Amino acid sequence: MFNAPLLAVLLAVSMPLLYFFQERSADNWIGLAFRPIDLSEGRYGGLVTSMLVHGGWVHVLMNAVAALTFGTPVARLFRGSVGVAVFVALYIGAGIFATFGYALVHLGSTDPLVGASGAVFGLIGAATRLLGGGGRVLPLTSRPVITTSIAWMAVNAAVGLIGFAPGVDGARIAWEAHAFGFLFGILAVGLLARLFARPDERFDSSAGLGDPRP
Repeated sequence: MFNAPLLAVLLAVSMPLLYFFQERSADNWIGLAFRPIDLSEGRYGGLVTSMLVHGGWVHVLMNAVAALTFGTPVARLFRGSVGVAVFVALYIGAGIFATFGYALVHLGSTDPLVGASGAVFGLIGAATRLLGGGGRVLPLTSRPVITTSIAWMAVNAAVGLIGFAPGVDGARIAWEAHAFGFLFGILAVGLLARLFARPDERFDSSAGLGDPRP
């Protein structure tokens, strides 16, 4: 994270920057939010624009930190001008898939959905297959991928239960969108890596131990 590619840094910085202007707008940019009922009424723009708005500083800063942390290994995998396009496509694709999945679970709901959490969970899913892989994508069936995925979904489920805790008055945390975004990222990164990956060898490690040979 502390030697992050510029792309990951720009993504993280863009979130609080956008929220700074959102907070000072007349309508708090609520028109950019997505409501599940929009699908049945033929409004699809919110699938993308909802990623640009957040519900508060805690919300936006958590997403920014996560985007920087987990976007870093993904950005290192996809380098160059093509890599930028692939990274952005993965991020936006995860966000759209997450929001669409949330809408299917809550068909007809008029509650607004905002935030880049679904897209960020797409980066988390992609990064899950990179942890311990020396800059390369691990198989879905590898033990680290399975155990880390279970841990993430357990945390996500626990977060979702906050809305049912006494005194929180049904706080709406879109844990379903997180799950759909994670699923998109963990599946898509394998195909994208086969087509476009350019691992940075500086972050790779050989299988053997010992001093490097001249």
